[in-house]
Amino acid sequence: MFRSWERRAAAWLRGLPPLVVDFAIALLVLVGQSVPFFYATRRLGPEPWSMVEYWPVLLGVVPLLVRRRYPLTVLTLCVASAAIYSLRDPDLPPQPIWYGWLVALYTVAALSPRWKRSVAIVLSITPAFGVSPVTFIRGVLTALGAYALGRATVHYRERAALLEERAVERERARIARDMHDILAHGISIMIVQAEAGPLAVRAAPERAEKAFEAIGAAGRDAQAQLRRMLNLLKEEEGPRAPQPTLDGLADLVARVSEAGPTVRLAVTGTPSPLPADAEVAVYRIVQEALTNMVKHAQATSGVVRLDWKDDELLITVADDGRGQAPGTGGGHGLMGMRERAAAYGGAVAVTPDISGFEVVVSLPIGDQQ
Repeated sequence: MFRSWERRAAAWLRGLPPLVVDFAIALLVLVGQSVPFFYATRRLGPEPWSMVEYWPVLLGVVPLLVRRRYPLTVLTLCVASAAIYSLRDPDLPPQPIWYGWLVALYTVAALSPRWKRSVAIVLSITPAFGVSPVTFIRGVLTALGAYALGRATVHYRERAALLEERAVERERARIARDMHDILAHGISIMIVQAEAGPLAVRAAPERAEKAFEAIGAAGRDAQAQLRRMLNLLKEEEGPRAPQPTLDGLADLVARVSEAGPTVRLAVTGTPSPLPADAEVAVYRIVQEALTNMVKHAQATSGVVRLDWKDDELLITVADDGRGQAPGTGGGHGLMGMRERAAAYGGAVAVTPDISGFEVVVSLPIGDQQ
């Protein structure tokens, strides 16, 4: 609950205009550096404090409104205001901390190049040599703290940008894999039906009609899924069709059965809920395995089995086709299946031999829920 509130508060603060943030900071600094004038009294008389004595405080606050644009200049003015204040009438109320100077030093550390940061450190530490050892140590530690906080902010932003860039790259790679699976599956079914069409026209016209229907259905399905993938790349938000889920496996198997080998779907065990992206991964793995079955196996029948166990989902796609000689490479399809399974802590095993081809994928489900 508290983390959610913190995230919302951080997002709200990031959405504020910079000038509004700087005005609020300057106002807080002004209050902090004005407090001593309210509780301290003169040692040399009862007269109230005047603007003549107060103006160095304003000199150390007002420039903060442009701290992002002129970081080093603002720091110089803040340091000068503190020095002027300290060198004037010793009857002035003491300032425990010059908050404006700390804000300005933080800004230089966060926004300026190295040479300006070096100048800022010199400007901040030099005036401290004219004070007592205790005050000197306190001033140096405070300056180093403000500087370190500014540099930490820079490193945080750089790391956040790097993580966001990597996330974008992973998302684009995922979309590329999805598009490969969609195109490979749809085109494979269309090719098989197109090659069988001329023979069916002469021997069994009713089969030719079904072949053309299968080609059209495969094309429409691929078109719809590609449109959904491309919508993910658009910047504008809009209504999007849902990603495929486990419920769509029955239709996928039925389309393959209509277009090529007879495939059945078998489910054992008690299904467990999976995250949406995990369901997409399972769907794509089965789709790619069926694509390989249609393209390479020359199978007459096959089976897709989902075996739900307590902590694991076993996905088996097997056929009775010509298979593949043991030890031959797997190609991009198997590589894509392995990548999808590995993303969820799973593994892929293939069993090619002279009697068929079997793909077994194990996905842990204990950590997915």
